[in-house]
Amino acid sequence: MAEQRWITVNDRMQQGYRYALTAPVGEDFAPGFAPQLTPAEMLELGVFGGKYLTDCTAEFPAEWFANARLSPQRADRKCNWFGVIASQPLAEWRRKGWIHDDDPRGWFQWYCRYFMGRRHEDDARQIVRWRAFARHAAQVRLYCEPGDPFCRPRQRQALLHWAYDSRVM
Repeated sequence: MAEQRWITVNDRMQQGYRYALTAPVGEDFAPGFAPQLTPAEMLELGVFGGKYLTDCTAEFPAEWFANARLSPQRADRKCNWFGVIASQPLAEWRRKGWIHDDDPRGWFQWYCRYFMGRRHEDDARQIVRWRAFARHAAQVRLYCEPGDPFCRPRQRQALLHWAYDSRVM
């Protein structure tokens, strides 16, 4: 087990939120939870229109943002790997009850913190949601020729948002 370290968050969506890192970075994931991409790889490929995490870079390692495709003003489809917007507004995530108070930005924020070593009461729910998203990978494999990035680009972009490497399907 890694030595416990505390992180304090002060950004636009959270002030004074604290959490402990209790697992080694990128290790000791729950059984069956095996994302294909790290948060750094996702940011470099281009996810969430480049808007995600732009005001909270201090919380995560600087190297995650060295080659990230970011758009500080607003989401920009050109920042996404597949060049399309493939996510719903945060208000819709809240309406559907997908947001835990400790991770007000949603699944990717949870995943970044999990990857860093935070273990949390919401882990099991988020991992179930991640597993359920695999159905989209099955649809891409079923309906697209292998390696055809122009087939189902929104679905492929959404898969990138969930750490599935849809570039290689």
